[in-house]
Amino acid sequence: MTTSAAASRGGTWLLEAAARIFTPEQMSDEHRMIARTTREFADSEVLPALDALERKDWALARKLLKRCGELGLLGVNVPEAYGGVELDKVSSLIVSENIARSASFGATYGAQANLTILPILMFGTDDQKSRYLPGLVAGDLIGAYALSEAGSGSDALSARARADRQPDGSFRLSGEKMWITNGGFADLFIVFAKVDGEHFSAFIVERAFGGVTSGNEEHKMGLHGSSTTPLLLQDVPIPAENLLGEIGRGHKVAFNVLNFGRFKLGAMCLGGCRLAIGESARYAATRRQFGEPIASFGAVRHKLGEMTARTYALEALMFRTAGLIDANLTATDGARGPSLLAALEEFAVEASIAKIAGSETLDFVLDENVQIHGGNGYVRDYPAERHYRDARVNRIFEGTNEINRLLVPGMLIKRAMKGDLALIPAAKRLLDEVLSAPVLPVDDDGQSPLASEIRAVEAFKKVTILSMAASMQRYGQALTSEQEVLLWLADLAVETYAAESAVLRAQASSSASNGTLHAAAASAFVCDAALRVEVTARQVLAALSEGDTLRGNLAALRRLLRLTPSSAVPARRALSDATVSRGSYLF
Repeated sequence: MTTSAAASRGGTWLLEAAARIFTPEQMSDEHRMIARTTREFADSEVLPALDALERKDWALARKLLKRCGELGLLGVNVPEAYGGVELDKVSSLIVSENIARSASFGATYGAQANLTILPILMFGTDDQKSRYLPGLVAGDLIGAYALSEAGSGSDALSARARADRQPDGSFRLSGEKMWITNGGFADLFIVFAKVDGEHFSAFIVERAFGGVTSGNEEHKMGLHGSSTTPLLLQDVPIPAENLLGEIGRGHKVAFNVLNFGRFKLGAMCLGGCRLAIGESARYAATRRQFGEPIASFGAVRHKLGEMTARTYALEALMFRTAGLIDANLTATDGARGPSLLAALEEFAVEASIAKIAGSETLDFVLDENVQIHGGNGYVRDYPAERHYRDARVNRIFEGTNEINRLLVPGMLIKRAMKGDLALIPAAKRLLDEVLSAPVLPVDDDGQSPLASEIRAVEAFKKVTILSMAASMQRYGQALTSEQEVLLWLADLAVETYAAESAVLRAQASSSASNGTLHAAAASAFVCDAALRVEVTARQVLAALSEGDTLRGNLAALRRLLRLTPSSAVPARRALSDATVSRGSYLF
């Protein structure tokens, strides 16, 4: 399967006007069949087993992973030669989105399909792929990913685990890893350690090698149905052929696997949003207060409408990113090994945005889900409480959201400095525009219903470009130390990518029977994003300048964001009413 999105370079959406993107509405019949198969598996086999999983029945967890293998869900990214089905990345997104109907099992699945299979697929030798991938894809072998340590979470390269070279070319591995998903029952581990205490490297470690011990299960806030343990490595003998990649190049394995893991985490968060919106809508329709269903109250309609609008934008940016990756793979003639690695590196910025937007949108949706349920949302009789606890870790693993926020502008600026992204010339052109004669506001009469949203997105891009360029000019190389500014720049980029994705999706769906609801979702999201962009940009400018210079910069900002405010109340109400009527997420 292939998508129709045109091939592009990572980050160029900030500088170029996208004509079209891949949207959920373009899914093929095969995509929809994959979604239905995954959803039915989660609903009929995983959710009924949740209580047993939360009692740490890891034999059952293994059985469910085996079922995933039988259904082809573990081999979505793996060539047929190794037992996989090698589908496009839209299919990969769809599987992750629907498997996340159980967050605990979603973590179990992700550790297997994303964090164990992918590093071997992308960096393994032919022998390593032949030895390990068929068993992992079938669910006969269970895998885990061991990167973090007690003293090196975000700072992964400071790991203390070491692998000492032996005279025969083998290694002896010792150390302790922390927070290992599937740690209590995995057969195989992707372990990162420093060769001779210096060269950060990756290894494929079998439990059967000896010296590999799982610690006690962690007492976690959420995800009680997934195994999370320390991993103790005591003088583990590692054959030379189990080095994964090259000595001293473990960072390539770790970071590129995390790129795809971040994208897939965004997909899982999207699935959680869709599920929770349905629960909220059905509860609001049946829960009565003051003689009426709470779904009729403006406060609840606001919540449901906003939950839907934010999820709509998240869904749009997720499918857009999948389409970009697939188009890149098609252009480079393949989806295995080096081609996949290059595609993941190309869209590392978008992967980090997916992780940030996905985890924070889900947190917003689940918080509102608890609020709509009221007291019932705070007790375990309803799933809202479990969803809320399970989701909190999403902002921590696969690189914290703070780390990902530092990466987004950092990668964009690095590409600009290398000449791969024409950020500086674009900023110069925009500066000339800002300093030119004032431009009168455009009259919307007779224009597309989304005309104002399109102009808003153009303004968001201009604000983001100028903010990045001004920050580079103000701080130079020292910008890497100005983390507050980098975090704000990331927020501008996230809002811009999400808003444009939502508007482009709504445009593409304008002729559909529910086209007005698409427009309502995009309009509501952009309306709120405009306020967030303005506040964030003002914080950036205040950090860069003061006095008359600051006042001049703020005046320029007002010119760029000369947007006529509009009420999103009707749009949210329309979204809420349609969601309640349907009893599930609309799109």
